[in-house]
Order: sequence, then C-alpha cells, then structure tokens
Amino acid sequence: MKKLVFYSITLLSAIACNSKSEEKSNSISEHKETISDTVQTKEAEPIAEFHDNSLDFIPKGYIIYKEEGRDEIKGDLNKDGLEDLVLMIKGTDKSKVIQHETRGELDRNRRGIIVLFNKGTNYELAVKNNSCFSSENEEGGVYYAPELDVSIEKGNLIVHYAHGRYGYWSYTFRHQDQDFELIGYDASYNRGPVTQYETSINFLTKKKLTRDNLNKDDDGDNYVENFKDTWEKLPAKKLIKLSEIKDFDELNF
Repeated sequence: MKKLVFYSITLLSAIACNSKSEEKSNSISEHKETISDTVQTKEAEPIAEFHDNSLDFIPKGYIIYKEEGRDEIKGDLNKDGLEDLVLMIKGTDKSKVIQHETRGELDRNRRGIIVLFNKGTNYELAVKNNSCFSSENEEGGVYYAPELDVSIEKGNLIVHYAHGRYGYWSYTFRHQDQDFELIGYDASYNRGPVTQYETSINFLTKKKLTRDNLNKDDDGDNYVENFKDTWEKLPAKKLIKLSEIKDFDELNF
C-alpha cells in the first residue's frame, strides 16, 4: 500500500514537473516572439542621401524657385565650418495654373524647401518639405500677399514673411534631433508706420513676450512709442519640426 502511494506521488510530481516545464518553455517562446515582433516593427533609421550636384535633390514634378535679384541661400547650419545650401522649390502641376479675372494667369503651385549639408566633396540631404509654403500668387486682401524670404543667420534657419505696412512675422529653426526644430517666433503687427503690438516667443525657454503699444492710436507728428510688456509661461510642448509642417499659413501663436 505504501509503495502504491509512493508511486502515485512520484507520478503526480512528474506530471506537475512536466507541466511547469512546458509552461516555462511556452513563456520563453512567447517572450522571444514578443522581442522578435518588437525588433521587426522598430522604425528603420533614415537612409542618408548624398549627391555631388545640388540639383539632383530636386524631386520629380518640381523646379528651383528663385526670385530675381536674390542670392543663393548659404551659411553654416551644423557648425562644421562649411557653407550649407538651402534650395527653394516649386511644383509644376499645370492644373494649379489658373486664369484670374483681373490678374491674368497665376501659378498657384505651392513652394517647398530643401536643406543640404555641405560635406566638402558632395551634399547630404538634411531636411526636405516639398509644399509647406503657399504660392507667391495668393490673394492679399486689401494689400498684396506677404513676401517670403528664407535666410541663414547665426547658424539658424530663418523663414521670414514681410507684409509691408502691416508688419512681419518670422520663424527661427535650429538643426537638432535629425531635423530643423522651431525654437523662436517673432512678429510685429503694424498700421502704417505705427506698431500696434509685437510678439516674441522662445520655445526653448517656453516664454512669450507681448508688447502692446499704448500710443498705437496716436500717429501724429509728436507720436512716441510707449510699450507695455507682458510675459507668459507657455505649457511644455514638443518642438515643431520643419519636415512635418504642412502649411506655414496654419501656424498660429
């Protein structure tokens, strides 16, 4: 009887041991599958693109956009001592060329930007956004459409809109996190020669300065600017990347 009990206990122990072994094996197998899935779904690093000729970076369906009298946009954007290059491009879709009732034929193809790092013997693509800017032939309301200008200043990429007597607004981008991120915004809202108010935002420190001209309604001969400054602390947000901006006209701060 004792032997029967012993054999029963031994058999049950063996079954339990095999069950635990199978569970452990299944658990390890499932864990390996999970790791395998994770590796397979991990986003691949972007492949660097190099060309000897800067024009080789222009995508199909686009051309170089350059206003008459403007120089090439060059400057050091990644602090390596070499002059990098910024190209403005424009779409060539014929369906975007319209006939305006008073202005005649207008090319409403959108514009974009390509930033190239100078590697000495060739260029490397730093960032590209094919259609983030509206065309140069948009409506300007009671005034002409704002003029777009792109430049490099103190190692930063500047996108500047000038709107004549109505003021200006500009965006400051810095190369970081494998893109160009928006670190600053400045704007001046005017009525003729008189500034109504100004805005300046530092997205790194998350501080916004608004300057309200208390003498904005006095535009006589004795006009004197008198600004009241107001500071705000902005909530923490992810910095905007140049490559992800769909339309600069939709950026509001």
